[in-house]
Amino acid sequence: MRWIICLLSLTTFAHASEDIADKYPGSMLYDKPVEVIPGVFSAIGATAPPTYENAGHNNNLSFIVTGEGVVVINGGAAYGLAKALHDEIRAITDQPIKLVFNENGQGHAMLGNSYWAELGVPIIAHEDAAHEVEEYGGTILEGMKRYNRDQAEGTFVQGPTETFADEYIVEMGVFRIEARHLGPAHSPGDIVIWLPEQSLVISGDMAFHERMLPIFADTYTADWLETWNTEFEALNATYVIPGHGHPTNMAQVRRYTKGYLEYLRGKIGEHLENGGDLADAYYVDQSPYAHLDTFEELATKNAGRVYEQMEFE
Repeated sequence: MRWIICLLSLTTFAHASEDIADKYPGSMLYDKPVEVIPGVFSAIGATAPPTYENAGHNNNLSFIVTGEGVVVINGGAAYGLAKALHDEIRAITDQPIKLVFNENGQGHAMLGNSYWAELGVPIIAHEDAAHEVEEYGGTILEGMKRYNRDQAEGTFVQGPTETFADEYIVEMGVFRIEARHLGPAHSPGDIVIWLPEQSLVISGDMAFHERMLPIFADTYTADWLETWNTEFEALNATYVIPGHGHPTNMAQVRRYTKGYLEYLRGKIGEHLENGGDLADAYYVDQSPYAHLDTFEELATKNAGRVYEQMEFE
């Protein structure tokens, strides 16, 4: 029952705040891992942008204790952050780390690969994420060093040791673990980790709910919605551990991911029909989502990028 109470408290009462610098003093982790369902843990990161105070732990670092070994989801944003996660895993189990998955090619998913690689752990990612690491890893590392300073020590660019195109399935202990590339979504090489027997998905950046989702230059919102409608919804997951924010359910991520993308595309569509230009597109009404963390950082950027996409659709 403990994990049920924990999950209910996370989904019902907790609210992520950018005003909280660190929930776990003494560790580079922003917060201590929680057991979401039996055997599945997640260290919930800050929903603020990466800072020295949160050590770049602004995404969720999850792991599965299978009975035959531990599978880690996300390398972490730095060598030290990955080590801090491993310290927490060791406090829970003496089972060895068998695999690490990178949910995409972004820094908080892969810079900590440098730690796991030193231990000889296989690192798995989608082939597009591997390309992102190869192409932009050096730039991502330098950006992390600027905010993380001494906390970046030991970090180097380490790409995945194995890649896949569609799915990578692992049977380990009592778990069937399905790493799936469902289609275009937030960033190149996005994957989800689906546990069919537990009806739980570690969604990565496919799904957001407590912080506003960012739309990058290579985020194609029409494609993301198609992937959502045809593939992600079909999972019909009971539990969702998103890329950012507390564990929740499909209704919440549907509201703040699919719902937000449809809303913003609708507003920009109206703006285009009325002959509006890019300069005014930045200021379309997004007030229904103003309560989300990172709204101030992302709302206008998102609107501009959707305008640039829809202008040529």
